[in-house]
Amino acid sequence: MEIKYEFTGETKEHLGHNLHQIRCVRAFGNIKAGDLGGWIEKKDNLSHSGNAWVFGNARVSGNAWVSGNARVSGNARVSGDAWVFEDARVFGNARVSGNAWVFGNARVSGNARVSGNAWVSGNAWVSGNAWVRLTREYIQISPIGAEHGTFTAYLTKTSEIECTRDCFGRYEPKSLEDFIEAIRGTHGDNEHAQAYTHMIAMVRARLGPLAADRKEAALKKADAAISA
Repeated sequence: MEIKYEFTGETKEHLGHNLHQIRCVRAFGNIKAGDLGGWIEKKDNLSHSGNAWVFGNARVSGNAWVSGNARVSGNARVSGDAWVFEDARVFGNARVSGNAWVFGNARVSGNARVSGNAWVSGNAWVSGNAWVRLTREYIQISPIGAEHGTFTAYLTKTSEIECTRDCFGRYEPKSLEDFIEAIRGTHGDNEHAQAYTHMIAMVRARLGPLAADRKEAALKKADAAISA
């Protein structure tokens, strides 16, 4: 297999890992020969095939694997045994770790955290303060709405429920309450508003108990720390 990048000789330490800056040696996609990339620990972190690339200050370490047409950029971190592949994107301050997989056309951005054994796939967009450790801690519904787009809801670090939807700005995660308000302002009580109302009820039924369990576990942990 023809290589597409090399190490520049520049290195940096990150959480006990020695990372190497990469440089493109052959043009592919919109990357030109000579373009500097991000930072990886070893050549097993980034495939030489496809258009996969690590940009800027992004870092990939451990046994993590970036392949296909996937992109990791911004200040994103991919570590552990995580995989980012197909046409997935991880950017902003997002973190993907553990045994998590991000694939398909999925996007993980903002301050989102995807870890554990979670799989984020399809057209899902997990953003904001997302904290997804298991696949069941997020849900995507598509097609939905007048534009036949994708709605994604997920648990946050504080065990709340946030959501994203194309037409309201994927970079602007909303609470379910704010989302409902936006829907009413746009659709009133038409058939799309009614469909969204049923969808929100399903999201609450699925993610609500998980959020409650997380909050209860956090309280027990806090109580134990106080008693120790």
